[in-house]
Amino acid sequence: MTDEMTARIGIVTVSDRASAGVYEDISGKAIESTLNEYLSSAWQSVYRLIPDEPDQIEAALIELVDKEQCCLVVTTGGTGPAKRDVTPEATEAVCDRMMPGFGELMRMESLKYVPTAILSRQTAGLRGSSLIINLPGKPKAIRQCLDAVFPAVPYCIDLMEGPFLECDETVIKPFRPKK
Repeated sequence: MTDEMTARIGIVTVSDRASAGVYEDISGKAIESTLNEYLSSAWQSVYRLIPDEPDQIEAALIELVDKEQCCLVVTTGGTGPAKRDVTPEATEAVCDRMMPGFGELMRMESLKYVPTAILSRQTAGLRGSSLIINLPGKPKAIRQCLDAVFPAVPYCIDLMEGPFLECDETVIKPFRPKK
């Protein structure tokens, strides 16, 4: 049970192995673990594990934003060049506006570690008053990308009149302009 002060954050793992039945989702757990380290304010995860199907990804994103009232939705998986990797297209289909700087920064950060980062198609966009961010599927890359972009996330959510996300500044320092 949550109250008005508890931020709701969607975590979506996109994987064809999701429909196979037995699947340990280490990527979704990596997102939740990272957010637990970052956030000092109350938050609740709203989790979904879905296959690489555009209609199912779109439906999950719409549900998490419109029905579950998540201020932030973070996806993992489906951002590569394989034919089944359709998370960015599903994200763009449900967003009102895209935020290309997130994908640009994530790729730039990932290039410090692997030359194949240029194959990644992570993106971000806004639906209503929520931010949706697509992350890669590997836990190490998830952390690297979140470390790069998360300092801008709380202020983005502020600008959309969402809940005030407080961070443990010994772990990650959010940027908010001085008033």
